[in-house]
Amino acid sequence: MTGIPFPIEQGHVRTFARALGEDADVVPPTFPIAFAQFDPDWGLRMRPGAPWNGSGGGPGVSSGGGGGLHAEQEFEYFRPIRVGETLTARKREGRTWSKTGGRGVLNFAERHVDFFDADEELVARSTTVSVTVTPKTGDTPEAGR
Repeated sequence: MTGIPFPIEQGHVRTFARALGEDADVVPPTFPIAFAQFDPDWGLRMRPGAPWNGSGGGPGVSSGGGGGLHAEQEFEYFRPIRVGETLTARKREGRTWSKTGGRGVLNFAERHVDFFDADEELVARSTTVSVTVTPKTGDTPEAGR
């Protein structure tokens, strides 16, 4: 099975850890989120020659990467991640569900990234939940402001 290589480089780990105010000698627990920098499909990744609107986009502008609200992030470890190894990341969709609220329907979507080592052993799993809103008929996003 193919996947996306995710090199665990000392400089990347050190920079990530320093940004968190943590010890740069160990891989921080939230480090798998840094995989996004290696994911060619990551919607917030800057691309040469293409406009980048950031995660907020701006009035009436979609950055193409927001996908709604980032509602939850979870990391599960099966062993420590080690500097110097290259993990293989495999993305897969998870559950979807909806809840009806006063302003419309909240649509939840789960996405997983599984990280495997060179021996094809599962090392870690990242689970993200995002939320988008389907407004009630006749409502506009500005109606509640």
